[in-house]
Amino acid sequence: MEPSNYIALLRKRWPWFVAFVVAGVMVFAVITFFTTPIYQARSQVFVSLRGSDNTAELVQGGNYTAKQVASYKELVSSPRVLDPVIEELGLDESAASLAAKVQAEAPKDTVLINIVASGDVPTDAAKIADATALSLAGLVSEIEKPQSGGESPVELSVVREATVPSSPVLPNTRLNLLLGGLIGLVAGVGVVLLRERLDTRIRSHEDLRMVTDASVIGVVTFDDDAPAHPLIVEESPQSPRAEALRRVRTNVQFLTLDTDRRILVMTSAIPGEGKSTTSINLAITMADAGSRVVLVDADLRRPSVSKYMGLEASIGLTTVLIGRIDLADAIQTWGNKNLHVLPSGVVPPNPSELLGSTHMKELLTQLATEYDVVIVDTAPLLPVTDAALLARIAGGAVLVVGAGVVHRPQLAEAVGALQTVEAPVHGIVLNRMPVAERASYKYRYYEYQPDPTERQPVGESGSGPGQKGIWPGPKPELPKHRRGDDAPDPEPAASRPSMRDHEAPASAFSDERTFEQSGESTLEQKV
Repeated sequence: MEPSNYIALLRKRWPWFVAFVVAGVMVFAVITFFTTPIYQARSQVFVSLRGSDNTAELVQGGNYTAKQVASYKELVSSPRVLDPVIEELGLDESAASLAAKVQAEAPKDTVLINIVASGDVPTDAAKIADATALSLAGLVSEIEKPQSGGESPVELSVVREATVPSSPVLPNTRLNLLLGGLIGLVAGVGVVLLRERLDTRIRSHEDLRMVTDASVIGVVTFDDDAPAHPLIVEESPQSPRAEALRRVRTNVQFLTLDTDRRILVMTSAIPGEGKSTTSINLAITMADAGSRVVLVDADLRRPSVSKYMGLEASIGLTTVLIGRIDLADAIQTWGNKNLHVLPSGVVPPNPSELLGSTHMKELLTQLATEYDVVIVDTAPLLPVTDAALLARIAGGAVLVVGAGVVHRPQLAEAVGALQTVEAPVHGIVLNRMPVAERASYKYRYYEYQPDPTERQPVGESGSGPGQKGIWPGPKPELPKHRRGDDAPDPEPAASRPSMRDHEAPASAFSDERTFEQSGESTLEQKV
C-alpha cells in the first residue's frame, strides 16, 4: 500500500483505533484496580572501622570496608539475617519467601547499604526493613570478631530508619493506563491492516481496477430506505440517488451510439447487488428523456420487475416464447407511454433453454426494431448461465456491482464468464455505495433540498405509480397494465426516427450538467 492509502485508511477506520485504545485502557484499568498494592520501605546502614586515629590506618580501613560492603550486601538475603527478623516480628513465612521481599543496594564509591523491604501493608514493610538492618549489623559484628577475642573492628550503624510509605510503588496507575492505550493502538492498527488484507469485497474504484479495466458508468449511493423504496426516480425524483441514475442513463446513451441494436443486458455477479432496481430505474429515466423503452424481465429464476412495478406477472416472456400469446398482447404499459414492460411470465422448468433459444434471439431482434432501447434484466452470472447466453446474443452486458456485497474473486469470475462467450462488459454501475464513501468522489455544490410544496411519497412501500397510497392529492394517470386496442402500437422502425439519427432530447443531458461531478472513469475509453 502507498502512504496515501495508509492515510486514507486511518481516516476511514479511525473509530476502530479509538475503540481499541479505549478497550486497552479499560482492560489495564481493571487489572490495576484488582492488583494488590505493594509498598516499599527503606533503611540505611553505614559501615566503618572502630578505634583508629592514625591517618594511614584510616585510609587502609576505608579501603577494607569498601571492599567488604559488597559481601555484606549479599548477606542481607541469607537465612542467618532473615531468621531473626522472622522470629522478632512473628512472621508466618520462611526465610526464602522473605528474601524475595528484601533487597540490598550499595551505592557506588560509598560504604552505605540500603535495605529495601516490600509488603502489602505499609507498616509491615517499615518494620521488616529496620529489623533486617539490625540483624545484619549483629551478624557482621559476630563474624568479624577477632579469634583472639575482643570487639569486631567493623561496625555497622543504622543511620536512617525506615518510614512508613504513604503510597504504593505498584501498580503504577498512570504507566499502566498509558501502556494499555499504546497496546490497544498497536492492536487496532494490526487488526485494521489484517482486515483490509483479508477483506476482498469491492468497495471502491481501486478495487474494481484490480479486477477489470471496464469503465465505471455510474455510482449510486445506498441508504437505509432503499429496499423499501426501489423506484427511486419516481418516489424521490430530485434525490442524489435519482441524479446518479440519470448520469448512468447519459453514459449508457454514449455507450450505445456505435451499435445497431440498443439492447442492454443488465446483470451482476451474485444476487443482492441491485441489478433489478437499477434496470427498472434506468428504464424509467430513459423513458422520461423521451426514448421509447421496453424493459424485459428475463430473470426466470427469481423475477422481481413485475413485483416492484405493480404489474401482472402471469403473462410475459415465457408465454411469448412458448407461443401461447402474441408479443403485443404480453407487453404492458407503465407510467408514460414511452415505457413498456415485458414481465417474466410463469417461471419455467428450463430457463436456460428458453433464453438461449432461437425464439429468444428473434424476440430481441423484433423488440430492437420497435423500440429505441431494450433493457433486459437477467439472473446473476455465477449461479446460472442465463445472463451469459443473453449477453452473447446482445453483444455484451452492463455489470451492476454491489459495493460491500460482491468479492473480487466473484467479480473476476463473472467477468471471465462473459469473456468465455465473447461478450464484452460495456460498463459497470457501482451500486450500494455508502454515502460517506461516495462523498469523496463528488463536489458538494449542488445538494438536494426537499421542497415543502413537493408531493412526497406516502403509504405502502415498494409501489409504483398507479398504486393505492403512493401520492397524496390528485392521482397521476394510471398505467395501463395490459396493452389493448386503445394502446398505440409501436411505430415501425422505418417511420420512427432513430436515436442515432438525431440529437438526444435536451432533458437527457441538461439535468446532468448540475449533477455533482464524480471522480470515476466514465466513457473516454469508449468514445
